[in-house]
Formats: sequence, structure tokens, C-alpha cells
Amino acid sequence: MILSFPTFTAGMVLSISLIMAIGPQNAHVLRMGLQRQHLWLTVAVCAVADVALIGLGVLGLAQLGGLTDKLHGALVGAGMLFLAVYGWQAFQRFLRPSGLGPAATLADAPESASSSENTTNAPLRPVAVTRRQAVLSALAFSWLNPHAWLDTAVLIGTASLAYGQGSTVFGLGAAAGSMLWFLVLGAAAFWLGRRLHSLHIWRALDGAVALMMWGTAAWLGFSLV
Repeated sequence: MILSFPTFTAGMVLSISLIMAIGPQNAHVLRMGLQRQHLWLTVAVCAVADVALIGLGVLGLAQLGGLTDKLHGALVGAGMLFLAVYGWQAFQRFLRPSGLGPAATLADAPESASSSENTTNAPLRPVAVTRRQAVLSALAFSWLNPHAWLDTAVLIGTASLAYGQGSTVFGLGAAAGSMLWFLVLGAAAFWLGRRLHSLHIWRALDGAVALMMWGTAAWLGFSLV
């Protein structure tokens, strides 16, 4: 295998262009970063999961001609259910902005502050997430999302065929692009997590996430019609 820089770069650019939209996976990474919970573990799992999909696409699905109709339908159905449930959870947090989850509490709120100030601007302590839960959540957002399969595995795998014997180099570039993106996204989420403590911001984020999840689920449903 001869490393071709143009081919490697083409794979990297395509990978980043497909993944950089704020989809369910990226929104999950952002939320874990803002909560300061297992951010880098989440970043690592998402990156490895994406690399696995890229490898599957370049070495497998592209040679087979893509997903079968039944497998595609099963993935879309599972993705719709997952997105609908996660959207509902985000919507519940939007309706009840007194915390980031059912067990969230106000952290280090001044005793002299008024109740209205405590419920709008006080720092919040989110529900604790174990390492196992963080890994499973990251894998679910990576592998139960039909967009990840279609964009990452099928599109990148199909595009790699245009490079003939250089398809492996193209795939390596795509994998490098995915890892680079998640490192940058994780760093941005970590930086923001040290500065965003307003409950208004969290409520807006949860509302946007709920709409995005439900919108994606609806779009997937229409795609099956």
C-alpha cells in the first residue's frame, strides 16, 4: 500500500464534511462535555465506533453494494425508536428546567439568593453517569443512528471505490478525519462546559435537541414511505 497524500486528504475531507453537522452523536458529545461527565471517554468511544463503521464501509459494504433493504429498514426502525425516546427525555428536561435530569440538584447556590435566581442562573449538578453507561450511550448514538451507517459506512465506502487500489488509503484518511473531528468537538465542549452555567442555556439546548431528534426520526419515517 502506497500512501497517497491527495487520496488520504480526500478521505479526510469527506469524512469531516459528513460528520460535522450537529446530529444526535455530536449533540451527545456536546452534552457530556457541558456536564463534565466522561467527556474524553465518550469522545474515544464515538471516534472508535466511527472508525469501525468506516472500515466496514471501505472493506465490506462497498464491495457488497451497500445494505440490503431488510437491514436498511431494521436500522431505520431502531434509529427512529431511539431518537424518539431520547427526544422525549430532552423534552422532559425542557419542561422541567429545575435540573438536568430526575435527580439533578442545584450546586453551591448561595443561601441568600432568591428562588427565581436559583432556578434560572444557578450552577447545576447533573445526574451522575457511570463509565459503563457513558460507553453504552456513546455506542448507541454511534451505531443505532441510521445516518451513521448511511453516511459513514455506505457513502464513504462507496466513494472509496473510485480510488481503486488506493481505497484503503482513502479509508485511513476518512478515519483520521473522524478522530480529528471528535477531538476538536470534545475540546470545544470541555471549554464551553467550564463557562455555561445558566439554566436558560441548558433549557434552550434541551429544546433544540428534542426538536432535532424528533425531526430526524420523522425524516427517517418518511424515507421509508
